[in-house]
Parts: sequence; C-alpha cells; structure tokens
Amino acid sequence: MLVVDASFAIEASLAANGLERLRGRQPIAPALMWSEAMSVLHEMRWRRAISAELALEAFVRLIEAPIQPRRPARLQAKAWEIASRLGLAKTYDAEYIALAQMTKCPVLTLDGRIARVAKNLVEILGPADL
Repeated sequence: MLVVDASFAIEASLAANGLERLRGRQPIAPALMWSEAMSVLHEMRWRRAISAELALEAFVRLIEAPIQPRRPARLQAKAWEIASRLGLAKTYDAEYIALAQMTKCPVLTLDGRIARVAKNLVEILGPADL
C-alpha cells in the first residue's frame, strides 16, 4: 500500500500510461487529492499551459485511476497536529502525511517540500522508486 499525493497524480495523469504504474500497489489517497489534482489540471488548461484535450484526457485518467480514497477516523485531527508540528500553514499536505502514518505506508510524491519536511515522519517515495 502507498499514499499517492496530488503532485504525483497530476504529473502521472498527464502521461498516457502514467497512472498504470500504480496497479497492484494498493494506492490510496485522502479524499482531497481528487479536488486538488482536478483544480490544478483545470487551472493548467485555463492558463493554456496544456490543451483542453490533454486536460480532459488527464481528468478522465485521474478519475479512473486505481487509487482508493481513504478517510480514517481522526485523519483531519492528525493532519492538524502534523501541520502544527512541521510549521505548515495549510493542512492539505499534512493529510497525506497523516494518512501514511495511520496506514503505516510510504507517500509517493514529486513535491520536494513535502519530502523534506516529512522524511522523518514517513517513508517518502518518488516515481523512480516504483
């Protein structure tokens, strides 16, 4: 099992088979991951950083990805504690870390900041580790 954060999900959804690497690995994510990733994809399209066609393809890949949403009891409370301890202004990133701690599995991320602040709390993986 591994926790997939939005940075990885966005990047992987932009590639035709990017999310296929997750099959068989029991990927999970907090429910906010889909809203966060979808918002970034939509903003990329809106800013014309990617075409409308690619944005739609990436959106469909994201929705169909083999990632299971998880919201264990006390996830938000744990995220609040982690954000406070790590000095994070927002609790979004802390939800991924909290879910990883609660499920005792690594976080798959491309976000260097998350990797730096969370490395002493959970195992951090990047795409090369798959």
